[in-house]
Amino acid sequence: MTDLEFMDRAEKLLGSIEAGCDRLNDQTDADIDNQRVGGMITLTFVNHSQIIINLQKPLHEVWLAARSGGYHFKFDGTQWMDTKGHGEFLACLSRDASAQAGVGLDFSA
Repeated sequence: MTDLEFMDRAEKLLGSIEAGCDRLNDQTDADIDNQRVGGMITLTFVNHSQIIINLQKPLHEVWLAARSGGYHFKFDGTQWMDTKGHGEFLACLSRDASAQAGVGLDFSA
């Protein structure tokens, strides 16, 4: 994958996270505050816990840091998969956001 392809795919992913936050705030009581600065999104929950999603351009990876730990995702040609076998990005984000918000959240919808 070229740098341009990575940035195109990564920007689409970040956009879907932002749209997911807006959708979930409308549909649930989660009240997720999302702030984006460049290639980084910080999700802050009512209990003040955070999830941070950050682009690692030189590695062509998307990193996710949550209470459960840190994860690195690479695009496998179809989806963003964890490099250590923890699953697909949006499923992991949904799991961690649900745990931190205390309410079921699905970013893949």
